Amino acid sequence: MAASFQCFVTGTDTEIGKTLISSALLHALAQRGVRAAGMKPIAAGTEMRGGVMHNDDVDSLMAASSVELPMEWVVPYLLREPAAPHWAAAMEDVQIEPAHIRACHARIADVADAVVVEGVGGFRVPLAGDYDSADLAADLGLPVVLVVGLRLGCINHALLTAEAIAARGLKLVGWVANLADPQMRHVEANVQAIKERVQAPLLGFVPRLHVASAANAAEHLNCSLLPGWLG
Repeated sequence: MAASFQCFVTGTDTEIGKTLISSALLHALAQRGVRAAGMKPIAAGTEMRGGVMHNDDVDSLMAASSVELPMEWVVPYLLREPAAPHWAAAMEDVQIEPAHIRACHARIADVADAVVVEGVGGFRVPLAGDYDSADLAADLGLPVVLVVGLRLGCINHALLTAEAIAARGLKLVGWVANLADPQMRHVEANVQAIKERVQAPLLGFVPRLHVASAANAAEHLNCSLLPGWLG
């Protein structure tokens, strides 16, 4: 049986809070008794702990999930070098195969009631050859949640990303304003400008958290605005 709720989380750039928001969505689902699973198809940048390769993003998603899954399903491609995926894969002589990612996603969707798939970097990050993160989102065919990192230039980045999502025939079902730069000026005005121009509901504004945990971030989200939400 396929998962009842799924979404693909992308962002206006890298390091703007995709993992935090993805984990917050998973936490909110798990708190309501939903069998929720996170997936990050490609993760670049690892360190060895106890003889096992770890990636912080993947660890966060797995910790917030309420379904225990094999690591190789959650992250089909775990790459050592913290670089763009196509470079990191080339350094390790790894060929990223979209069919393998789709197969892992199908396995997860078959055992979970909800699946949150976190993308890589921004929406158009190259993955292999001329295949990029936007192609992956289109292949999975999931509704998209956009994380907007609030910092200088975020209005332009948000609108361009929303256009790119629409151009791939995907549905933008919500966006989250995440304060990436605590020194940013005119935060509310920037959020309002995006809200007026992006045709999707604002799911919440996440301030700079003293403890950046899934539970704390979830308190700032109104997930009930997402279509099909199981909470």
